Amino acid sequence: MSSMQGSLGIGANIAKWTPDEAALAKRLIAAYHQVQPTIVEGDLYRLISPRNGSEFSATETVNADKSQSVVFAFIHSTQMGRLFPRSSSRGSTCRRNTPLSPIEGKPLAGTPAAASGAWWMNHGLDMDINFRGDFQAAAFRLDRK
Repeated sequence: MSSMQGSLGIGANIAKWTPDEAALAKRLIAAYHQVQPTIVEGDLYRLISPRNGSEFSATETVNADKSQSVVFAFIHSTQMGRLFPRSSSRGSTCRRNTPLSPIEGKPLAGTPAAASGAWWMNHGLDMDINFRGDFQAAAFRLDRK
């Protein structure tokens, strides 16, 4: 997931992948192609910093016309099975309903399928990610229609 924040790289021996791993990679590569211009050319916002010993990190990249943003959430390591903290959007200023589309992971129950940019900025995204273990990640996209 972290390699999706740049030019996308695969650091594994793909000849040893199971069919399920290959299917997951195919799905994630297709998702990357849908957000690649935003990731490469957009404005990057740090939503949650891993500095000062935080185990969580989250970023959001927003394209120039603010029609798409991509949120990435990461945890370095934990043994506690903790929910990810709320992440508030910083670049979704549009007034129209903006649908939330999971790339990997899912929003917490009760999160609207679509909301205004102001809602995403003021309320934030609650992710239904119960992290346990090392190097867990999730990604979501917001697309203004």
